[in-house]
Amino acid sequence: MTMVWATRALPLACLLLLLLRRAPGAGAQGGEGFELQQPQDKVSVTAGETLTLTCIISSGSPPGPVRWLKVLGSGNQTVYDQTGSFPRVTRASDESDTDFTIHIRDVQPEDASTYYCVKFSKSLEGDEVFWHGKGTEVSVHAKPTAPVVSGPGHRAGPGQSVPFTCTAGGFFPEDIRVKWLKDRTPISAQQPRVTPGRTKFSYNMSSTVTMTLEVDDVRSQLICEVQHATLTAPLRGTYRLSQALRVSPSVHVVADPPSPVEVNKTMNFTCNVKDFYPGDVAVTWLENGTEMKVENISWLMETRRGLFKLSSVVEIKALEEKNESVFTCRVVHDSQAPIDSMATLWIAAPAREGTRDASQTNNGLNLLSSPGLWLGILLEKGLLGGLLIFLFKRGRA
Repeated sequence: MTMVWATRALPLACLLLLLLRRAPGAGAQGGEGFELQQPQDKVSVTAGETLTLTCIISSGSPPGPVRWLKVLGSGNQTVYDQTGSFPRVTRASDESDTDFTIHIRDVQPEDASTYYCVKFSKSLEGDEVFWHGKGTEVSVHAKPTAPVVSGPGHRAGPGQSVPFTCTAGGFFPEDIRVKWLKDRTPISAQQPRVTPGRTKFSYNMSSTVTMTLEVDDVRSQLICEVQHATLTAPLRGTYRLSQALRVSPSVHVVADPPSPVEVNKTMNFTCNVKDFYPGDVAVTWLENGTEMKVENISWLMETRRGLFKLSSVVEIKALEEKNESVFTCRVVHDSQAPIDSMATLWIAAPAREGTRDASQTNNGLNLLSSPGLWLGILLEKGLLGGLLIFLFKRGRA
């Protein structure tokens, strides 16, 4: 007895009814000497690979095509027909009248479904379902995309806590593991957050870790390792912590030679800018608050720790009118607020000859007018007189 549904797109309800009417057995269905073998119960394939679906029918079948149908929602979709164009589908044996095994290349997660091999027969009303296979349930395992690690939107300084996020997507099934490392040291993190992807057969993942930055992180990196059933080795995403780190400089001005200096002498003010990151820095000089239009020489160097240092030198002639002038080195680092360091120019005034003679005369007058000096002279005279009298009397005796 033949079951008849004259349709090119077989409804899901009809397929289920067919399955209930006949026991699946080993995947064979027969009638009037006809057999259809669809032996695969379940097939698992990785996205991007080729899916092979097997269907063998017996010879001597009634006229009519053999098609592969895929359950799609409440209906079905024709995956392969002996007529028409199906770019991703090829037959294993084009010339065979009994082997309708097909290959579907570049399988994607949305290809996951149940597939039926269906034999149709010709009738006046069109193509009618003659026999069908028991169905093959296909699951597609998709590898996650390469993990991407992102940091904060702006730099932070040492001692500040900063969040970092690792994302990957397009994987199936949903079970996935994430491991964080700083260089080679594991970092504790919460379980990843898994959400549905753009299709019902894919998932996305997001994992966040918070860590406190340190000065030496300028040469460290974060590593996000993703492990999934489709992978033979973990996928890695990296993030250089220098992208999130800002180390502010120390600024100090040194005068050479030290003040005070002789008038009209040339001296150097050196601004030492040390231990900063990144190397984006601008140095300007100010004299008494006004920016100086002078050429200053700067050298930017990287230290062994990966930080930077810089020296800026400006030459000044010690004119009398510049005495007590304040010279400021202003440093703007990574578009932050300026850091200032100042030094004052002191000029030593030379002593004049007239001033020196007058000073010596005054000192002499001061000594002569001293009461202590006169008392000493009188005491000396008295002692000398007493001694002479003593010697005179002794000689007469």
